[in-house]
Amino acid sequence: MVCLQLSNRQSGYISPVIDLAKYALIGTLVVDVKEKGWVMIVEQIGASTIATVTETGQFARFIWRSAKSSVSSVFRGKTWPLVFTQMLIIGVKSVPVIMVTGAFVGMTLAFQAYDQLAGMGLGEHIGILINLSVVSELGPVLSAVMLSGRVGGALTAELGTMHVTEQIDAISSMGTDPVRYLVAPRILACLLLTPVLIVYADLMGSFGGYAISVWFFKINSQAYWQFTAYGVTLWDVMVGLTKGFFFGAAIAAISCYKGFNCKQGAQGVGQACTEAFVVSFIAILALDFAAAIISKSLYSIFYPIRSLI
Repeated sequence: MVCLQLSNRQSGYISPVIDLAKYALIGTLVVDVKEKGWVMIVEQIGASTIATVTETGQFARFIWRSAKSSVSSVFRGKTWPLVFTQMLIIGVKSVPVIMVTGAFVGMTLAFQAYDQLAGMGLGEHIGILINLSVVSELGPVLSAVMLSGRVGGALTAELGTMHVTEQIDAISSMGTDPVRYLVAPRILACLLLTPVLIVYADLMGSFGGYAISVWFFKINSQAYWQFTAYGVTLWDVMVGLTKGFFFGAAIAAISCYKGFNCKQGAQGVGQACTEAFVVSFIAILALDFAAAIISKSLYSIFYPIRSLI
């Protein structure tokens, strides 16, 4: 065989047997690479699934501990000073941002909606569209998004820094529950103040729409408020405020969880802040969708359907 190969090389002739052997070897390597590629894909899917399930379980356990601590903290007098401190940081300092957001939302809605309504001869009905949109959807959702960026990021950064510098471990070593001491006051403050901030956003959105509609488009002031009172009911206001409780609790819980479980180093804290905002934003949209379904079902039961036009 060796002599045959040497003679073939010298003569320039390639044996079909050797050629087939090469093709067989290449085919085996290609199949092996494909099999390894599928194995790697399956391994990645499995690892991602395990990590997601583990993360979900840890978050559910954290939520359960936080809920128990928050409920028990309501009846503990020592917790309320911490809650009031967080209310100042979370609520009072967020009022200017929320008011500016609400005002611009109302003004933008007025500009966008007037031409369409005026073209149908319904320009004076613009108050219904602006205020119903702000009260039921845009006010609560945009207020929660602003809070998730401002307050949620601050909570994650603060608790993440405490986790990296082992301050949370020090609190645990002294026999104090860090969830009760650090998480519960923040959740209670967010839960109680988010609806209040939504009220500010709704009021500023309504007056922003009024300013553009009456002063710019020359809509009758009395007609603006008359149609607003006809189209916006107490039910719409209560639905928007109820959303605020769930939005606030979700923002605080997610932000505190990310801060408690962030990676080491400044990069880990920054990554935790980003993840907290993204997850909070998705949670806000999901909760808003669920609230829309539930409120529509309940409204059709308790109230008759009527036209806003």
